[in-house]
Amino acid sequence: MFRFSTLTVLLCALLMPLVAHAAPGSPDTLQAPLHAPLRVSVADAVRIGMEKSRRLEIARLECDMSAAKVREAWSPILPQLSSGFTYTRSLKSSVLFFPSSFGAVEGNQSGFTPINISADNSGKATLDLQQSIFNGAAFAGIRGAGIVKKISAEAYRDAESVVVADIRMAYFDALISRDQLQLVRDSIERWEEARKDTGAMFRQGVAADIDTLKAYLSVENLRPDLIQAENRVLNTLTRLKNAIGLDPAVPLLLTDSLSVPVATYPADAAIAWREALRARPDVRQLELQVEAEREKISAARAERFPTLTAFGELASQTAFNDDTYIEDSVWPVSSSVGLQLSLPIFTGYRISARVEQAKIARFQSMARLEDLKANVLAELEVRLSNMREARKRIDVQSKTIGMAERSYRISLLRFREGVGSRLELTDAELQLNKARTNYLQAVYDCLSADVALDRSLGRTPSPGGEN
Repeated sequence: MFRFSTLTVLLCALLMPLVAHAAPGSPDTLQAPLHAPLRVSVADAVRIGMEKSRRLEIARLECDMSAAKVREAWSPILPQLSSGFTYTRSLKSSVLFFPSSFGAVEGNQSGFTPINISADNSGKATLDLQQSIFNGAAFAGIRGAGIVKKISAEAYRDAESVVVADIRMAYFDALISRDQLQLVRDSIERWEEARKDTGAMFRQGVAADIDTLKAYLSVENLRPDLIQAENRVLNTLTRLKNAIGLDPAVPLLLTDSLSVPVATYPADAAIAWREALRARPDVRQLELQVEAEREKISAARAERFPTLTAFGELASQTAFNDDTYIEDSVWPVSSSVGLQLSLPIFTGYRISARVEQAKIARFQSMARLEDLKANVLAELEVRLSNMREARKRIDVQSKTIGMAERSYRISLLRFREGVGSRLELTDAELQLNKARTNYLQAVYDCLSADVALDRSLGRTPSPGGEN
């Protein structure tokens, strides 16, 4: 009997998984998720977004292009080597006229004798070398291309800052929509509890029928808010997935929560302004643009200077008629070297006009730089003020929540004991919900101010959370 029982237990243990797998409509089978949610924090979202951002890819390609332009700028002062081959087929021979004294031709009354000078076939192969010895415009162009490369690097930093800020804001939007949904659910849960208490009191003859109706309406009036909050969560998650380059079908699980940022900021706008002028990529771009315009002035002025170029040529040529095989033709080799000096004397005021245009462009860049600096100072004043205001609201609301929760508990207890009124409980619920909503909004505003202030100061938080 013991062996039979043991065998039966083992057989059941083996068959149960097969039965469970084959059972249609099994709860585990119906509720099993198709994809495990991807758990992401703010740092994870930033890291993924920086790897997949199309905007950063475009900025990265722009840096590669500027590096190629630097190499191109060096070409005028590097040796230029070229080769060529020319083949000519004579359809009708060329002639030269020589005086008749070189050889009299009967019947020629002009005093000149025509002589054929071209063969049926001719060819020439050349190898040309040029080396610039002095070219002031080329050197100015090299310096300008180097500055453009630095501008591209700053443009990449600026694009990186924008991408990080967009991802962080999309993440915080998803967080606050999730927390707002939870606030609505908590409120419905409290009203459901109050509705049950009202029903019990009605059955005991303590509450009136109108109280049960109001309790029911209080719950049902929150249903549209719940639907809107759920839709807002879906929309913000979709925007977050798009910001970090994920497929909209990938489920996300946000591991961070709305909390007060711990980053430190300058005490006043003057200190913040000095930090921003050192770190902001857009300021640095305009400073480099001013330098690039100065090099353009130098390049325009250098057109007035002479250019000196050394050259050399190695050539081999041949000529033969159709009755001669090409391998029997001769290919004499010639070579030559020389210097070429070019000096513009009058160019129709073209050079002076280019110099004037370059000066005006530099003045424009300097004016834009000063305007940007002034705007940065005003921007920092506003964003520091927003940060201080949000933190003050957090301090106030954190205390208000505790008092609102205590007020609700007291009102609920009074209502259950028949001492308090339905209106008193409703007011306590509204005050509690408003206190929690205001605190949540204050934390979100503080995080938004944190992102904006980082952008204004030229700080770009890394995926590890450090600036």
